[in-house]
Amino acid sequence: MRSLVLLLGLMVSLLACADGQTPASKYREGEHYVALSQPVRTGNPDKIEVTEVFWYGCGHCYTFEPLIRKWKANLSDDVEFVASPAMWNRNMETHARAFYTAKALGVLPKLHEPLFKALNIEKKRLLDADEISELFVAHGVDADQFAKTFDSFGVSSQVKQAAARARGYQITGTPELVVDGTYRVSARKAGSQAEMLRVVDYLITKRRAERS
Repeated sequence: MRSLVLLLGLMVSLLACADGQTPASKYREGEHYVALSQPVRTGNPDKIEVTEVFWYGCGHCYTFEPLIRKWKANLSDDVEFVASPAMWNRNMETHARAFYTAKALGVLPKLHEPLFKALNIEKKRLLDADEISELFVAHGVDADQFAKTFDSFGVSSQVKQAAARARGYQITGTPELVVDGTYRVSARKAGSQAEMLRVVDYLITKRRAERS
């Protein structure tokens, strides 16, 4: 019986390598991911940074959220996850400001999903501070505190930095993932949202080797 199990294991290994691929070479630059021509500086050089570029109004980002949440829960200590809103127009910039306002007020874990649902399920537009304020207040945030934070210098600076990052990443859609400011992964190239995360796992290992 043990011999049969060993034989089956060998056959699986041979089939996996039949096309010349091994786990280490399964994903190829240009086919499954893109290497940035100019790497983008990360926030913490001591960590391998994985950045998700998203938009609250993106249906694909909304369906990706449960996958990314589960994946984040099992990250190694040397990996840091960062969410960074995309913005190609004024509406997206307003939604990015909502993200950084929630983060500054310490309520992002409570507001992240409601912001997604407001735009994707409830079909709200959240085009200005008043509409967004109503959502924050409904989740326990003081209206005056929201208003001061939403228009604050700190939030404005973070919005500008996020826009600059997205330009540096050469983002073409959402959601996209960037590994250590060096490699960009999209569902279009990876094949699916689930496969995006497998490619990212591979690239995290690759970056560890490149750093050593």
